[in-house]
Amino acid sequence: MPSFRTGSEEETIALGAQLAKTFPAKAVVLLIGNLGAGKTTLAKGIVQGMGAGDPDQVSSPTYTLIHEYGSPPAVYHIDLYRLERSREAAALGLEELFDRNALVLMEWGERFPELLPAQRIEIRLEPGQGDERNITVTHINL
Repeated sequence: MPSFRTGSEEETIALGAQLAKTFPAKAVVLLIGNLGAGKTTLAKGIVQGMGAGDPDQVSSPTYTLIHEYGSPPAVYHIDLYRLERSREAAALGLEELFDRNALVLMEWGERFPELLPAQRIEIRLEPGQGDERNITVTHINL
């Protein structure tokens, strides 16, 4: 279970780019942390590391729910924060996205464990002092 500490937004983006190089092209990655923990900042680096876009193009999909990066999409960035029921999340076609040859980044997916694939990567982000972030990566295979 690798753990990392970053001290700035730039370091968090750089870590995301490094981590992306270790991920398979097809995977589900949960980004887990409270509001403001740095999930979208890490996603910026992951999208960059997958060669799917520039960090400046990446924003939180809180209101649109899903953003696509790359052509064809190499990364789907999903945010389930605004959803209250698992049937709302299921209606997004998550299973279909999980089957695509792409990396699926999911914020707030842990709220709906019954929808998650047994095999996934979980990245937990916890704020430290100031801009510091403690980041732990776990590979899950239930």
